[in-house]
Amino acid sequence: MDRVFGEDDVRLRTLTDAAGVLRKRERLALRRTLRDFQTIFPQLFFGVYFGTFHEVSSLREFGFWLLNRGAFEDVDVSRPNEGGVLLSVDVGGKAAGITYGYALQPFLSDETTFRAISAAHPYFIEGQWLKASEMVVSKLAKELRKQARRARRDPDDFQDGANTDGPSDFLQRIRASHRGGRRRTQA
Repeated sequence: MDRVFGEDDVRLRTLTDAAGVLRKRERLALRRTLRDFQTIFPQLFFGVYFGTFHEVSSLREFGFWLLNRGAFEDVDVSRPNEGGVLLSVDVGGKAAGITYGYALQPFLSDETTFRAISAAHPYFIEGQWLKASEMVVSKLAKELRKQARRARRDPDDFQDGANTDGPSDFLQRIRASHRGGRRRTQA
């Protein structure tokens, strides 16, 4: 993939609108949605890339490359790219693909990401980029909350094949740090 896209790291933000399809208020709203995702899942991040992909044969390949080569300027270094989710949107072809880091493989599947994109499909077709993106983030956040609950109950089901005596450090952080959607008041 480096031969196609390049070998250098790419500096970008979690919301990159290279195609220029979002209005200012839509960009602000989507940034807020992405920040909310990071508040709920403090060890993860979600990125959205809008572009026109004439020479790219697969959005998933591009997403995989970008997730591996991306230096996300607005993501704290404590959130590695292995804990990232990237929605790549081809605005010209009205297509989308989701790529996620290795650390999320026990929690997400191709079926889950397909369902999230399918739910947003009508909005993508109509060019309602904000609504489509918010729908994808919402569906995946719901699935990750569900999987976090399952991981607390059945940690052995979420081992990524590593031969360890107990849950991985990353898995332990996910279980310990997950913050539900309800606000907690401080005593």
